[in-house]
Amino acid sequence: MDAIDISGKTAIVTGSSSGIGLATVRKLRAAGVRVAGGARRLDRVEGDVVLELDVRDEASAAAFVEAAVAELGGVDILFNNAGLALGRAPFTESTLDDEERVLHTNVDGVLRMTRLVLPHIRDGGHIVFMGSIAGRQPYPGGASYIASKYAVRGFSYAIREDLLGRPIRVTTVDAGLVETEFSLVRFKGDQARADAVYDGLDPVTPDEVADCVMFALTRPPHVNLDEIVIKAIAQSSGSHVVRRES
Repeated sequence: MDAIDISGKTAIVTGSSSGIGLATVRKLRAAGVRVAGGARRLDRVEGDVVLELDVRDEASAAAFVEAAVAELGGVDILFNNAGLALGRAPFTESTLDDEERVLHTNVDGVLRMTRLVLPHIRDGGHIVFMGSIAGRQPYPGGASYIASKYAVRGFSYAIREDLLGRPIRVTTVDAGLVETEFSLVRFKGDQARADAVYDGLDPVTPDEVADCVMFALTRPPHVNLDEIVIKAIAQSSGSHVVRRES
């Protein structure tokens, strides 16, 4: 199955200042796609259009979409990538602040960005969601994040139903351990705990996840990849990892 040429298309990528978002922006631009990158840290965003974006805030998201569409002239690809996890404690130790930040970013932000961008997506467009294996297989100590990623997976299928009959594709990419700043954010800046997540194994890289996104985007127009699941060979689920002996 030959890849289709996506050069000349336009894309919006949220959470584009690091990790999977940044890697995907680079690959999209290398393929000739004009990209509007949104994030809170603008100095780290690479894009043809660089705009501040907080997906948790309606006014910020609306202003971002308006400016991005004006600059791009329309949207062919939306990559809902912004997301985070906080903590690895049992839910009995959960806090309101952490719950709100995770759910407002991972769920509300995804719904909000999709709602705002969808009127501008042209026929032949593609919506990609950054999911997680946490949205498929629960593990201890991640209840809020797991709930958010199950919601993303459900929403991706719901929007697929609502768009049925229109030439707009919908894909979710569910990743396992990917070595990014994700764990550093999860452990609130504790570098040692973040490093320990990836110790003794070869995690998936942001570029490898971005390759999955690009594969979905470049399938023939009649082919919809509903889900892509990518994990390190050393990981079978969120709670089962084999590490090398030190």
